[in-house]
Amino acid sequence: MSSILGISAFYHDSAACILVDGKIVAAAQEERFTRKKHDANYPYNAIEFVLKFSNLKLSEVDQIVFFEKPFLKFERLLETYVAFAPKGFVSFAKAMPLWIKEKLFQKNLLFNKLKQHDENYKSDENIFFSDHHLSHAASAFFPSPFEEAVILTADGVGEWATTTVAVGKNETLEIKKEIHFPHSLGLLYSAFTYYTGFKVNSGEYKLMGLAPYGTPIYEDKVKKLFDFKEDGTFRLDQKYFNYATGLTMTNEKFNSLFGQKPRNSQNEKITQFHMDIASSIQKVTEEIMIKLTRSIREEYGIKNLCLAGGVALNCVANGKILKEKIFDNIWIQPAAGDAGGSLGAALALWHIDQGNKRSINLNDDMKGSYLGTEYSQEEIETELKAAGANFETFKYEELIDKTSDFLSNEKAIGWFQGRMEFGPRALGGRSILGDPRSDKMQKNLNLKVKYRESFRPFAPSVLREDLSDWFEINVDSPYMLLVANVNQSKKIEMNDEQKNLFGIDKLNIKRSEIPAVTHVDYSARVQTVTKNTNNRYYDLISKFKEKTGCPVIVNTSFNVRGEPIVNTPTDAFNCFMGTELDYLVIGDCILDKLKQNPKLKKDYTKEFELD
Repeated sequence: MSSILGISAFYHDSAACILVDGKIVAAAQEERFTRKKHDANYPYNAIEFVLKFSNLKLSEVDQIVFFEKPFLKFERLLETYVAFAPKGFVSFAKAMPLWIKEKLFQKNLLFNKLKQHDENYKSDENIFFSDHHLSHAASAFFPSPFEEAVILTADGVGEWATTTVAVGKNETLEIKKEIHFPHSLGLLYSAFTYYTGFKVNSGEYKLMGLAPYGTPIYEDKVKKLFDFKEDGTFRLDQKYFNYATGLTMTNEKFNSLFGQKPRNSQNEKITQFHMDIASSIQKVTEEIMIKLTRSIREEYGIKNLCLAGGVALNCVANGKILKEKIFDNIWIQPAAGDAGGSLGAALALWHIDQGNKRSINLNDDMKGSYLGTEYSQEEIETELKAAGANFETFKYEELIDKTSDFLSNEKAIGWFQGRMEFGPRALGGRSILGDPRSDKMQKNLNLKVKYRESFRPFAPSVLREDLSDWFEINVDSPYMLLVANVNQSKKIEMNDEQKNLFGIDKLNIKRSEIPAVTHVDYSARVQTVTKNTNNRYYDLISKFKEKTGCPVIVNTSFNVRGEPIVNTPTDAFNCFMGTELDYLVIGDCILDKLKQNPKLKKDYTKEFELD
């Protein structure tokens, strides 16, 4: 038996993964254990979990691999500061002490941290380092259902690369082309995330969700920020940006171009201006991604595309690439951001460095991305009792029947079943569920349960066999990474008065038979559900369909704004008692909010730092 521990850490979204004989056994993000969103610290808890799940002590693990190369990253920082000198001195002075003390000697730092797991771990000779973008590319290609594919990776920045094209065939993978820092699509998008008042490396999906409320009237101004070639390659004009040398993303020249200062998220409302800005950068991002994918299809002639890196979480752009039919098939790594680097680094070591053969799974090798923690019925009941919860247990059929009744009566449900998901999306393991037919559900869930901005859309989980009856798409989308329009037959057309509404005023218009999951532009971020990936979730949606004729339910992550997705039964109970969820369905237990001790209610509105 051969085992590899993959680690990503020290930037954002630290995580750990374990492979046994090349198979993905377990993977989890550190944030789920520490309850600190996007936790970048050494992933002690995630490593403890993956080791325990695979019944291994650290001293029994054959290889340990880190997802990027610190020396190359240090070289990029130094060269950037020299190139922009003396502008970047403040940023340079802040960064250097940490690099000299810790990051430059990362092997030593990792070895000392790893020893905490197992006193018998004696040597650092089994610690390896992968390239950041190779880790991303490997995470996308090796678990994919393709024998051969072209892999596009786009994010903020790794060591030097910000965008890479690789070609994978069987167990080989080779990076063919790179765009280097400071020219970065991820950082361009993050600059607008910052400018519209959202948190960089966290709020990018809010910018994407805000875009349909606006009109892309600033598209030409966005394009002034960079030189853009027909093949999708680009160079950003650094006179508008501050991220290479400063402590902010944009500068005064950027502000003058668009005519306003960055929004202060503490005291400034989102206006039509911010919606139009969001719409403009989203449109330009989609154009770049479409041109890039079209040019690599023409150049390499390969029919399959894999995507990874933070930009691959832009499911609207992914949906457009699919709609353009540039590639025959697309597969996107569900943990496309840096957390997935832990997995990619391990897979790169197993296949590329060690030359191990690849067996291809026609679905994929991610096991539905259910790679995290799991709790037995006994463990669930023990934790619930310790928390003071009042619960009843039910047989399987009755549990499914009752939950589908709650949903059809417009109740908000906390759903905690099976293994936790790896990656940023809840996929029916740690989810909040609702009735998509309700025109109040989106607003209620946002304001009363999630404590977040009212414009934020929710995703539909739909039975795979009913997909094309409800949405204009007919490919598997198990990881909620593709956006498609609601089917014409399910739409409710807007009248002239409604069409003339601006911004958030559009939110309250019922625009389809499933308004809770229909965004203002008639789109939805679709998750397809099959029996073989999540049997319990599939049975619940099927029972809901039997009662209502609707094979779709609202699925959003089980957390509040600023909180990582719940991990333990105790986390689930705390979130249940801190929000206006009506029921918690956890394992075989059902908890009714009205039957809980009111003294256990929590004030969750201030519990977590806003994202």
